[in-house]
This record gives sequence, C-alpha cells and structure tokens, in this order.
Amino acid sequence: MHRHLLFLAAAVLSGQPILGSDWQQITQDLNLPTISEGPPAAGKRVRQTTAGWETTQVHHLLYLPTDWKPDTKLPVLIEYAGNGSFSNKLADTCDGSVESCLLGYGISAGKGFIWASLPFIETADGTQRNATKWWEDVEASKRYTLKTVQDLCSRFGGDPDRVLLCGFSRGSIGCHFIGLHDDEIAKLWRGFVCHSHYDGVRAWPYAGADQKSAIARLNRLGSRPEWISHELSTAATEAWLKSTGIQGNWTFTSMPFPNHTTAWVLRDLPERQKLRDWVQNVCR
Repeated sequence: MHRHLLFLAAAVLSGQPILGSDWQQITQDLNLPTISEGPPAAGKRVRQTTAGWETTQVHHLLYLPTDWKPDTKLPVLIEYAGNGSFSNKLADTCDGSVESCLLGYGISAGKGFIWASLPFIETADGTQRNATKWWEDVEASKRYTLKTVQDLCSRFGGDPDRVLLCGFSRGSIGCHFIGLHDDEIAKLWRGFVCHSHYDGVRAWPYAGADQKSAIARLNRLGSRPEWISHELSTAATEAWLKSTGIQGNWTFTSMPFPNHTTAWVLRDLPERQKLRDWVQNVCR
C-alpha cells in the first residue's frame, strides 16, 4: 500500500483530522530544476520575456526537456500560478509567482514536454509587471499568452496541435477566465488541467466572475478533455457543471488530503500517475 494511504487510514481509524504533516511525510521523488541565466537549452529552466514586452517587468519561465532537440515537435504544457500571499494552517503557501509553478514538471518529470509558466499582467507605477494576485489587465494577459505560445511553437519546436493549459487555484480559474476568454485564445488548447477551484463555482472579487459570464466561457470548451481535481472533493465543481446543462469531456479526481497545493505532483502518488496517463492520452 502507498505510504500516504497508510497515513490516511490511520487518521480515519483514530478519528483525528487528516493533517498536512501526514501528507508531507510522503517521499518527494522530483526536484525542480534551478532557474538559470542564459539562452534556453535542453534541461534548463530560464527566465524569458516575450518579444513586445522587453521594456516591461513581465516575464515567464521556460523549461526545455532533457530530450529536447531543435528539429523535433513536442507537446507543450502552459501553466498559470495560484494567488500570492496565501498560507493556511496546513503550512500550504503560494506567492503567486511564475517561479512557484509545479504542475508542468510533475506531469512531465522533465522529459517529453516543453513547459512554460506564464504570468497574468498588471500595471504599477506606469510599468507592466507580473501580477501575483488575480489579474488586472485581462487583455494584456491574454495577448502575452497568445504571443508566447506562438513563439514556443515557432522557435522551440512546440506542437501547436498539442498545447495543454494547466493551472492551480487562481490559475485553475484562469484556465477558463483567460484561456477561454474569447474565440481567438480558446482555439489554442488541446485540453486543460484544472487543480483546486474552477471558473463559475463561486463568486470572486473581480469583474466577470458571475455565473452567466462563466457559462459563456464554458461554452467555448466544447468537447475538449479537461482534468478537474480538488483537495478532498470535486463535488462542488461537479454540481456546478451539472447545473449548467452543458455536456463536457471531464475527468474528476478528488485528492485524499486537504492541502491546497500542487506539491503532490512532486511525489509518487497514484493521483499523479493518473494525471500523467490522462495527459499522455490527450496528447497522442
């Protein structure tokens, strides 16, 4: 039996709550590559700024897998981060930066996929920069995503027919809020990975968070596959989607722990293997 299941079973039998410390005792088998300077290369994770934003403070992170070659076409994982200034009693934290993204590396283990962590954009003191909480400039965020995906495919061998959009928390909501903002950007994606929270399930403090607007975005999804996971239960998202009457190609996975984090993708969990299998199937 996997270690995390033993911890969970012990907690249930004792009648005690399932705490983050139980989950954190699961051995981590992946470590993120360090962020380095210089041009992109196989096995390197580097900061980049897409052409057109050179005079701003906007940037993203690009990782080319260890098996990357200039003349090969590879699927692409685009990732959005959660909100910054987040912490809870389980010691889960998020600073809202592109540097905090983990999903793409956990899915790929550093092979077979180009992985880019992209920002949402805000303006402060007249200068555009990465937004660590929500998104101030939806149009700029959309344009940066569009341009960066096009650049990854033209310069680094990304396959435009196999681009997946992934996100955690704010980023999960952003998979629809930005990724399905309009028909222009919606057509980029082969599928979506949404972990913790989902567009339309609850009200959030920004324009367009209402359910009518969320349904308009949801209608742009069509039959494309979507992975939806959440700590402990996906019931709220399932109920919301059922209430819309829209039929979708959804895979729901409830995590066996309460942690609001993506750090689970760095550990040998059956849920991670399930996600990897799902992604491989989508990218065939």
